[in-house]
Amino acid sequence: MKTSFTPLKIEVLRANLDLPRSGLVKLTWGNVSMIDREREIVVIKPSGVPYADMSLDDMVVIDLEGNVLEGELSPSSDVATHLVLYKAFADIGAVVHTHSKWAVAWAQAGQDIPVYGTTHADTFYGPVPCTRQLTEEEVMQGYETETGNVIVETFRERNLDPLAVPGVIVRGHGPFTWGKDAKAAVQNSVVLDEVADMALHTLLVSNDQQRIPQYLLDKHYFRKHGSNAYYGQKNRLAKS
Repeated sequence: MKTSFTPLKIEVLRANLDLPRSGLVKLTWGNVSMIDREREIVVIKPSGVPYADMSLDDMVVIDLEGNVLEGELSPSSDVATHLVLYKAFADIGAVVHTHSKWAVAWAQAGQDIPVYGTTHADTFYGPVPCTRQLTEEEVMQGYETETGNVIVETFRERNLDPLAVPGVIVRGHGPFTWGKDAKAAVQNSVVLDEVADMALHTLLVSNDQQRIPQYLLDKHYFRKHGSNAYYGQKNRLAKS
């Protein structure tokens, strides 16, 4: 049945199905949500439903307090984390969480992913940060909410712009990314796992790793982002 939420649900369903297609998730280990800030609602995948079985009607619509407005299934168990991020980062439009292999490796090591090259710099303006470990009290009192809080804490303590660094790895857990919409947030997850893989192999190749210089980071990031960006097509025409 079509409702006023249907267009957003379609976008969120497609983005969730892109996760296994992109090799970012196995089993049910991931989720995508997207927010409509005017209506103050979020659409997210249901908890524990195999991607192969997922349908439009399975998408869950919630308000910003987590109350279900539409849908018969329970929302993703990570929904509280998503809501914390939406409330703290006012300019993001979608959130993705996965347990992608290479990003998780850095999360389990408890280390930021350094900027070793321009592939990283094209999307992340600086290292991808790793949060601190959650305390036992935080885990027991509200694990998913505190996961969101420790992400926000990391960005505030390091004075990071979530639009310039659209992702994080939670220590011992895994990556979260975000973007202007669900498609962009999934793309940032793809990039994050690729640069995590590249960084790990850089460490294997040489013990003398050099971060790229600031001027090269600036060049690659700002040619794709900001008012003076020139990468890509500004006005694509059907016929030249």
